[in-house]
Amino acid sequence: MPLSVNPLDPATAIESWHAHVYFDAPRRDAAWALREVIVTALAGRMEMGRFHERPVGPHPMWSYQLAFAPAQFADVVGWLTLNRGALDVFVHPNTGDEMADHRDRALWLGRSYTLNLAALGA
Repeated sequence: MPLSVNPLDPATAIESWHAHVYFDAPRRDAAWALREVIVTALAGRMEMGRFHERPVGPHPMWSYQLAFAPAQFADVVGWLTLNRGALDVFVHPNTGDEMADHRDRALWLGRSYTLNLAALGA
């Protein structure tokens, strides 16, 4: 039985990517230290978001966000894969369909968590 092919061309359907580094109170300092390294190591390849010491939106953990273009995916996600330490990272595309992007199209580096999809209108 042939596989169903999605007609969306990822090169044009994905507007951007987000990576959310998750942490909690005991890992706060490790998260901050990683953030400082990311800013230097990935300079010019991503934009750094705010450092949230509470769950925000669909994210059940404290987090900060990296935003990057599709052309930077391999650099940013590859770097995070090798350098995230004990922190977990949630990665998702931005296609204009927030629910599907967070629920169906996401990647996890490390442990996965249950998202608060109600924050996205579920």
